[in-house]
Order: sequence, then C-alpha cells, then structure tokens
Amino acid sequence: MAKEGADMTEETQYMIDKHVGKETGSVESPANAKEMRAVMLAGFGGLNKLRVTKKAMPEPQDGEVKIRVKACGLNFLDLMVRQGTIDNPPKTPLVPGFDCCGIVESVGENTTGFEIGDRVMAFVNYNAWAEVVCTPADFVYKMPDEMSFAEAAAFSLNYVAAYMMLFEVANLREGMSVLVHSAGGGVGQAVAQLCSTVPNITVFGIASCFKHAAIKDSVTHLFDRNVDYIQEVKKISPDGVDVVLDCLCGENTGKGLSLLKPLGTYILYGASNMVTGETKSFFSFAKSWWQVEKKIKPVVDSLWALEEVKEAMQRIHDRGNIGKLILDFEKSPTPLMANDSTETSEAGEEEEEPEGDNDSKERMPFIH
Repeated sequence: MAKEGADMTEETQYMIDKHVGKETGSVESPANAKEMRAVMLAGFGGLNKLRVTKKAMPEPQDGEVKIRVKACGLNFLDLMVRQGTIDNPPKTPLVPGFDCCGIVESVGENTTGFEIGDRVMAFVNYNAWAEVVCTPADFVYKMPDEMSFAEAAAFSLNYVAAYMMLFEVANLREGMSVLVHSAGGGVGQAVAQLCSTVPNITVFGIASCFKHAAIKDSVTHLFDRNVDYIQEVKKISPDGVDVVLDCLCGENTGKGLSLLKPLGTYILYGASNMVTGETKSFFSFAKSWWQVEKKIKPVVDSLWALEEVKEAMQRIHDRGNIGKLILDFEKSPTPLMANDSTETSEAGEEEEEPEGDNDSKERMPFIH
C-alpha cells in the first residue's frame, strides 16, 4: 500500500507539473526534443512582461507549412496586444506576432504549392516571434526573388492593410485625393506607395515635423501633425478630400471629417481589422508592382535582435520610427542594450511595474 501510495503521489505530482507548465508557458520537454528561441508575453502590461525564452519547436500539421523564420514585423497591433487593449484579448502566456518571413523547412500532409527551401512570407495567429512557426498554407506566400527578408517583413501586414483600405473600401481610382495620418509610419508609407500606382492621385500626408525630410518625396503635400492643417489643405483643395485614413482618433477625427468631401470615404482603422478576406489577389498584384512597376519599396526603419524587442517597442511608443521596425533573427543584440536576464520597467528601472500605473510611464500607442 505504501508503494502504491508513493506511485500515486508521483503520478499526481507529474500531472500537476504538466498542468502548471501549460499555464506558465514553460516547456518540460525530453532531452532530445528540439527547442527554439521565442519572445514570451507573460501577462498584459509594460515592457517587463516580455522575455526571450526557450520553447518546444512546432511541427506542421495537415495542410500547414513549417517556416524557419528570418525576420518578423513589429506592429502597433503587437503593442496593443501586449497591453491587452484589443477586442477579445487572448490568454497569456503567449508568443506575440502576426507576420513573418523565412524559409520553408518542411510541410505537413496534404500541403501543396510549397517546397523545402522556398522563401516565403506568412501570416500567423500569434506565435510569429519565434525561430520556427507553422501556419496553414493558405496564409503563406512566396517572396519575389529580389525581395530581402527585411523588406518582406516590412511588407506583409502593412501593405495588406493599406491595399484593403484603398482599393476594397475606398475604391480608389484616377484623380482622387487621399489624406493619411501618420504618413511616416509603416502603414502610412504603404498607403503613399500604393497611391502612386494609380494615375493622378493627390496624397496629403500628416506627420511629425522631424520626419518630413525623410518622407517628403512620398506624398504630394506634407503637413505637421502638431499644427492646424485644416486650412492649409483647404487652400489646395477647397472642396476637401475624397478619402481620409485616420489611425489617431480623438480630435483628429473631427478635423478629418471637416475635410471630407460629400459622399467621401472616412476610414477609422487599426491593424487588427485588416487581415481579413481574400489576400491572394493582393499578392498577385504586389508581385507585379515589385518586379515591373518598381513602385513598391517597403520602408525599413531599423533592424533589432530578438533580445532587443523591448527597446524596439519603446521606439514605436516614442514615435521615432520612419517605416517598419523589424525583428531580425540573425542579428546579434547590441552589447549593453538588451539584457534578457533582467526584467526592466518602461522607465528602465529594475522594479516590478505597479498595477494601474501604466499611464504614468507609457503613452497609449497610436496605429502607424
């Protein structure tokens, strides 16, 4: 009986450990199991909730593609996920990230259209910020030969969002005018470039003044976001604009509506709404734009090592980026910048972030 009781205790402890492992996101795997690096979000809150850790490597299921990740995009949607400010936030712990690119390592059964070694970009339902991802083949797209991994990571989510807003919602056509907020961000630059594929489109860009020199050639007219740009736009286009793309909300919504022509299209957006519907046709157009028209060139702001994800997120919070920030899996962290063994707060102090005090340390992000 004593032996049986001991066996039961060991079995019970094993089940408890297994359950706890699932709840905390830790992986208790056999010594011969393959592991990978991944960014883990332990809970919603500040940057101290992020940490690079080891995780069991996934294997492709039926209809899936296994990708060795080379680069990932860092989007404002990811910051909103980290803060838990999206609709129906997922349970933590989790691996963030929705888009990535890399090389096909294997395919699951009944998966067609891809071979080992293919260079691809892909959408995933979280889990992108890891060395290996598996995702259904329907959400995987072959990269043009001339496209780098950094460009691919800057391309997918931003350009799909911009494409759907301009062509599927606003029905952009020759001679129209578009006003876009945060013109220096990843989506803003995608909007400007896609507008250039249609003849005679006037693009009014709104951006922070320090970004103007870098982006002035991508839009028709550029204005400082911190001044009253309504009258300046009306001097150029007295009747207003056909399309307003607003990612800022607040007082900017009223300004945008005052500039909208009768029967114009006003789009209030966040990146979380954009990856829906049919995207295959978009990538067919995109390949043509990339290879023939040469009008599409994703703007990469900077490359960051996986261990520097906190610093990368802070750069977006500070509105310092022009274009897309990229997590580069082959980049080594800058010495003294990223110390993964130390949990740091938004202010850089080695302390636990008090609950309910996020506003004092960090501004709510806007979608770029």
